[in-house]
Amino acid sequence: MNEDADRSVRSEIAGNDFDEALSLLQGEYNGGGFTAGRTGEDFSYRYTSVGDDELTLRGNLFRGSIRGTIRTEGEYIVSWITAGSGALDLTGDAVRLDHGRPAMFVTGRPAEFDFADHRQNLMHFDGEFLERVAAEHEGSSGPLLFDTRSRPTGEALQRWAGTVATVARVIQDPDSPALLRSEANRSAAIALLDTFPHIGLAVSTPLALPTSDRLRAAIEYLHAHAHLPVRMEDVAAAAGLSVRVLQSSFRRELDVTPLDHLRRIRLDRVHTELRAGEAGTVTVAEVAHRWGFAHLGRFSASYERRFGEYPKSTLGSD
Repeated sequence: MNEDADRSVRSEIAGNDFDEALSLLQGEYNGGGFTAGRTGEDFSYRYTSVGDDELTLRGNLFRGSIRGTIRTEGEYIVSWITAGSGALDLTGDAVRLDHGRPAMFVTGRPAEFDFADHRQNLMHFDGEFLERVAAEHEGSSGPLLFDTRSRPTGEALQRWAGTVATVARVIQDPDSPALLRSEANRSAAIALLDTFPHIGLAVSTPLALPTSDRLRAAIEYLHAHAHLPVRMEDVAAAAGLSVRVLQSSFRRELDVTPLDHLRRIRLDRVHTELRAGEAGTVTVAEVAHRWGFAHLGRFSASYERRFGEYPKSTLGSD
């Protein structure tokens, strides 16, 4: 038996029945409360999937409106629309989608969405696979938490699109050798990690679900508001915790304070901007100041400890 064939996925489902479409999508996305409606005379849908147990490329064409709640678990999903309209995480940090600009799905908690007459491309990464690549590529550990409000622009978007196009050609070709497909999967995973800001949620002991959800809520709040002045009272309120419990939760599970964690997020944002910038058009000082680092000497030292190089080296690299 061909083991590689067993791992492969290639399917296409289409029709014009609302109930069939909702049943399919609720099953694929761990969803609930889905509703759909007509936006024109004819309703139709088509859902395609190709890939393997590490990565699948999916397409969702939906001629109508659809709304509901999903909960992504055990995988990481990035998507972009090329037609129609769409919005993610309506009850959280809502993201209105632009054509051609990818955005990450929220993981580990319910998220409400609203789409209409859309054509959507998605990449589903198996959770263990992406976390394993992250550990090898950047030394992170544990589940990954992405900044779902961050979307690439400029050169970062061009690099992402170029990698996706190359990977798609390999995955969509049924004659691609197993090794080539494996390397394509890894290239896609590294591109995702390099494009979308994230952290590794390394923990020493398993988290009970309520604690995990609240800690995630606090971290998501920090990501969403990293560009603003942040008060610990507001972070605690967003997580449904007292400030004291918030502090102890961060210490216990992540071995840092919430403020230390916020500084790390801001360092990551600086790193992303410097990688995308060009020497002569942007300076280290202006990016650092924009993210709240007033003392450039201390900032530079913290940056070097985190990324293994000084910020001016990042800006000067290709």
